[in-house]
Amino acid sequence: MQMMKKKEGEEEEETRDGTVDYYGRPSIRSNSGQWVAGITILLNQGLATLAFFGVGVNLVLFLTRVLQQNNADAANNVSKWTGTVYIFSLVGAFLSDSYWGRYKTCAIFQVIFVIGLSSLSLSSYMFLIKPRGCGDEVTPCGTHSTMEITMFYFSIYLIALGNGGYQPNIATFGADQFDEEHPKEGYSKIAFFSYFYLALNLGSLFSNTILGYFEDEGMWALGFWASTGSAILALILFLVGTPRYRYFKPTGNPLSRFCQVLVAATKKSSVEAPSRGREEMYDEDKQEKNDSGRRIMHTDEFKFLDRAAYITAGDLDDKKQGGVNPWRLCPVTQVEEVKCILRLMPIWLCTIIYSVVFTQMASLFVEQGAAMKTTVSDFKIPPASMSSFDILSVALFIFIYRRVLEPLATRFKKKDGSKGITELHRMGIGLVIAILAMVAAGVVECFRLKYADKSCTHCDGSSSLSIFWQVPQYSLIGASEVFMYVGQLEFFNAQTPDGLKSFGSALCMMSMSMGNFVSSLLVTMVVKISTEDHMPGWIPRNLNKGHLDRFYFLLAALTSIDLVVYIACARWYKCIKLEGKDEMQDMMSDDENDTDSDDYEERMKVPKV
Repeated sequence: MQMMKKKEGEEEEETRDGTVDYYGRPSIRSNSGQWVAGITILLNQGLATLAFFGVGVNLVLFLTRVLQQNNADAANNVSKWTGTVYIFSLVGAFLSDSYWGRYKTCAIFQVIFVIGLSSLSLSSYMFLIKPRGCGDEVTPCGTHSTMEITMFYFSIYLIALGNGGYQPNIATFGADQFDEEHPKEGYSKIAFFSYFYLALNLGSLFSNTILGYFEDEGMWALGFWASTGSAILALILFLVGTPRYRYFKPTGNPLSRFCQVLVAATKKSSVEAPSRGREEMYDEDKQEKNDSGRRIMHTDEFKFLDRAAYITAGDLDDKKQGGVNPWRLCPVTQVEEVKCILRLMPIWLCTIIYSVVFTQMASLFVEQGAAMKTTVSDFKIPPASMSSFDILSVALFIFIYRRVLEPLATRFKKKDGSKGITELHRMGIGLVIAILAMVAAGVVECFRLKYADKSCTHCDGSSSLSIFWQVPQYSLIGASEVFMYVGQLEFFNAQTPDGLKSFGSALCMMSMSMGNFVSSLLVTMVVKISTEDHMPGWIPRNLNKGHLDRFYFLLAALTSIDLVVYIACARWYKCIKLEGKDEMQDMMSDDENDTDSDDYEERMKVPKV
């Protein structure tokens, strides 16, 4: 009888991280989350990405061919639009962490995403593609009214709102399906971010090839309608998985908690530090559930903020009268939340220059490819489809990392007691590869100019250098993404407090956003400076008369400087320490000492790439 009860108890084991089911009851490990829910979310991400890049990958060509913008203006508008997508990620993260929760936020913003795509498809079909079939390299489109242009921009920025609000939450919501305080699920959670980024890239593969080809041939409305259909399928699939998901309840407005610490610390600027340090600082009773999740262990950085947790006579009086004033006294965990965010900022700032490099793939790489030889026999290769090599590179390097490098690092970790390849290491490797990518792009541009016809009027395909010479720069960007962006997703998710997980993913997207805005600013500055004295400049409409190679080399130099600063910041950084999580890591570390690399793969329990 006891054995039967024990077995029944094992089957009904609850998760340890505080997740609940759809009805608010504690999640049961055996019938919720894990890879069933994780794969549903990965498929949703793949379809949503297909829809988004069905618009984004050729947007620069749509602006130049359909709306008749020049190369610099089109590149800037794409950078601003892409940057706005990621700005909206902060809106989604705030609503998710504070009020709606990740599931509701994902569902609402996906509906907005579908509405934006439908609006773009309708406006393009009815107003913008005039005459029918225009927008290819041969047939120019007519002029458009202010109302038609306004409708277009309203549609694409509605898409930006929907996709931006959805993206940081779907990554975190997928990670929520794995209990990081359980050894096997903890490893699966780490693996999820790699497969999430792989799903993102595989979803864009169809956009960059099939849809890219149709749009390059002038079938823009067909491409946009296909994107709309994919977004609708993604939304339906997401809703179907509702009963299986695990949910975290929203924890309240993080901005107020942040401000409370700053205000309380400022009010107590003249208070002396307690003689026994942490022991005399205010902390919630261990029996009470912390509003923002697990308790964070005290650290010594930013000691000024510790004053918010110093207990004074006035605080004791407030407590006797019925409660603590949160604007005068904050628990240690709340203070540590603020410290965590402040420690992340230098690392986050160092990732922005990488995003400047990454954004060139959607703008200047495409314009560079369009000015090269794009035909093989009678088949014309759409310049935007060359990003397929980026996607293939991502898939290859995710496989290499998860199946070769990580098991090797685990072996060395056992032998010499090192930490293996950390997220900070991977992000640094990503910066090094990004430098190589910009050097490769600059060298290719030098050779493209050597074989270019500088007297051309319509300069698409004006160089005899094959577009396949762009393969190395796309492949290097893909390799760098695996180390930089996957590392970022893991790093910001792991290093943010429990009540700010969506904000952690939003930081990764905000890096991309700021990269796009900095890229736009950089292009504007380069064009203005390089066109003085009536010179054509580095990035003119006719690239054969410019020096795009110098711009690429400039980015390589800026990224090299950024790498030096990043190394200094990474050496200074101290990781977050959570009660419970550190105990689990110690247990996992003990397990590793008793197992080999084959057992490592067994514990991972993840689908093979």
